[in-house]
Amino acid sequence: MKNPIIVLTGPTASGKTAMSLMIADKYNCEIICADSMTVYRGMNIGTDKPTPSDMKGIPHHLLDIVDPDEEFNVSIFCKKIKELVDEIHGRGKVPMLVGGSVMYIDAYVYDYKMPEVAPDIELRKKLEEKTAEELFAQLCEYDPDCEWTVDRHNKRRLIRAIEVCMATGKPLAKQKSKKPLPGNVLYLSVDCDREELYSKINKRVDIMFRGGFVDEVRELYKKYDHNTAVQAAGYKQITQFLDGQISLETAIEKTKQVHRNYAKRQLTWLRNNPDVQWVKTASDAESLIKQFLL
Repeated sequence: MKNPIIVLTGPTASGKTAMSLMIADKYNCEIICADSMTVYRGMNIGTDKPTPSDMKGIPHHLLDIVDPDEEFNVSIFCKKIKELVDEIHGRGKVPMLVGGSVMYIDAYVYDYKMPEVAPDIELRKKLEEKTAEELFAQLCEYDPDCEWTVDRHNKRRLIRAIEVCMATGKPLAKQKSKKPLPGNVLYLSVDCDREELYSKINKRVDIMFRGGFVDEVRELYKKYDHNTAVQAAGYKQITQFLDGQISLETAIEKTKQVHRNYAKRQLTWLRNNPDVQWVKTASDAESLIKQFLL
């Protein structure tokens, strides 16, 4: 296979990271982190960002490249992916996209043509006065399917989505032109039992809180306001606790719930994609990769 690209995705807590490390070591891969949240500096525990020791010497790209108050969107992601893929192929290695931001992954592999809409500063100022809940409700009026593509707790991304919809007069989903999956792309997703997955998510969240998640959010909250990535799902619940709106116990339960909801959306998105090849173990993945790379 000339210039192969491997995608390894799946719902949160499904075991993508561990599987990707085994594959990368065996098949001379460099990992491109396909996650819309691990790009942010300082957002580590809440995103389950791999540490240097986790990486086991395997190159990882697109970690810690922007601050939480900086712009990052699917267009920026795709541009950076294209550059990295060329660089990795140039080193004679295999680029492997690993992460759970499935809309971002699809935007790259299917070459979505996203609308080019310039920022509307005055509109943004008006929208910033609204809560995330109000923004999500407004976006649903323009784009009824937006819950699959936009984090309903992330004010900045909600504002951008409204901005694009208002400028074009179309829902986001109807503005994407999609090409067939290229022959040099192997699209894998980790398959798992839903109840088992939810149990893993609950345990992961407990580990996050024991590992200092509240302190991480507290430090971020000192530096960044509500209109930043700090208000993303999982982080928002902790800022509510820090603001005295909910108890810590409620924050923990809400964090578990938003992660379970996110996993459900990821699975729905992936199961609607006929190009996805499902794997349960690293051995399953390696069997498909070996055949693909011939």
